[in-house]
Amino acid sequence: MAAKALRMIPALVGVAFASIVDVKGQAYATEPWDATFHVDLDGQDGGSQDSFTVRVHPDWAPEGAKRFQDLVQTGSVLTGARFFRVVPNFMVQFGIPGEPQVASEWQNKNIPDDPVLKSNKAGYMTYATAGPGTRTSQMFINFKDNSFLDSQGFAPFAEVLDPGMDVVNKIQSKYGESPNQGLIQSQGNQYLKSKFPELSFVSGVTSSFLAGEHHEAL
Repeated sequence: MAAKALRMIPALVGVAFASIVDVKGQAYATEPWDATFHVDLDGQDGGSQDSFTVRVHPDWAPEGAKRFQDLVQTGSVLTGARFFRVVPNFMVQFGIPGEPQVASEWQNKNIPDDPVLKSNKAGYMTYATAGPGTRTSQMFINFKDNSFLDSQGFAPFAEVLDPGMDVVNKIQSKYGESPNQGLIQSQGNQYLKSKFPELSFVSGVTSSFLAGEHHEAL
C-alpha cells in the first residue's frame, strides 16, 4: 500500500543519454549543493511564502542529483507544481509540472537507476518510480523513517536541512491521495485548482550554486 503511493504512471520510453553538463550548459555538480524551495502552503496564488532548503548529495545518487539540477535549471518544471499526494506519517509527493505541455515533455525523460546508498530517513528526498529505469521529475520527501523502501530501489539524493521539515510538515494534506495523476498530466493545474484548490505548491526554487535562479511567485 505504501509503496504504491510512490508509483508513477508508466511511460514507454528510453533512458536519457549520459551528459556532463546540465540543460543550461553548466557542469553537473560533484559536491553537495543547496536549493531552496519557496512554497505557498495555502494554495492561493500570490499568497504568503514559506521556504525550506534541501542539500543535494551527488555521491548518494549521481543520476538523481543530475536530474534535479536539470529541473532547477529549467524552472518551468517545478514552478507551480502542486504537492498532489500527501500521506501523513509517510511522505509527500510532487514534481508533475503544472502545464500539460511541459508535463508531456518530461514524462518521457527517464534517467538510469541509482544504487540505494542511503536509507529513506525522515527529511530525505527520493524519486518516485513506475519500475526500473522510469524516474523522471516526480519525487517525494519522507515524513518519517521509511527504510522499508530501500530494498524496493528508492534511492535518496537529497535531504531537507533543519528547520525545513517544520515547513514540509505543514504542506496541505486534506486531499490525501485523491488527485488523479492521469488528469494532472493531461490537464495540469487547471484540474487541480478546480478540484483541489487548497493544495500547497512550489512557487519557485533558488540556488546560489547554479548560474540562474528560478523563483516565480504565481
